[in-house]
Amino acid sequence: MPATQEQIRGKIIDAIAQTMDLYGANYSFGQLYGIMFFEDKPMTLEEMKQQMNMSKSNMSYAVRSLMDSKMIRKLDEKLDRKDLYVAETDFFQAFQNFFASKLQREIDVMLGSINEVIPSLSEIILDIDTKEEERQLCLKDLHKLRHGVEYYSWLQQFVDGLRGGELFRQNAAKSEQ
Repeated sequence: MPATQEQIRGKIIDAIAQTMDLYGANYSFGQLYGIMFFEDKPMTLEEMKQQMNMSKSNMSYAVRSLMDSKMIRKLDEKLDRKDLYVAETDFFQAFQNFFASKLQREIDVMLGSINEVIPSLSEIILDIDTKEEERQLCLKDLHKLRHGVEYYSWLQQFVDGLRGGELFRQNAAKSEQ
């Protein structure tokens, strides 16, 4: 007996959820995105809640998280005064949105911390009262952190290219050759 369309969709929804889980998104949020991916019309929170059997607070959190990653968006129009949401169905755009937001968060967290500690580390290194052993350890740390700054500068360029779509244009140009 061949699989039904619902079973086939279920398999893909599960794969989407597993994939998003691999990259740090909650599995049930991935399921919600998968459900919305296949939906042919915008959905209200109530419709999502019924499909997912989630509490209203968990559903609101899932929607906020998916909106932050730009995997779904809220439409300007409403249905019976209820907000309407729709999933991003272009895989290139979804990839771009999801990874750009995750990588940007990593860049912001790491560069923020690195830039915060480098002056203190430099002070320790330059302080005449610092013992030579500690100075050498601090110099090693400073070298590692400067390498980190180089990496996060490169990663920022990658994210900017991802957001601007340059990476996809390069891929499209290669596939046309």
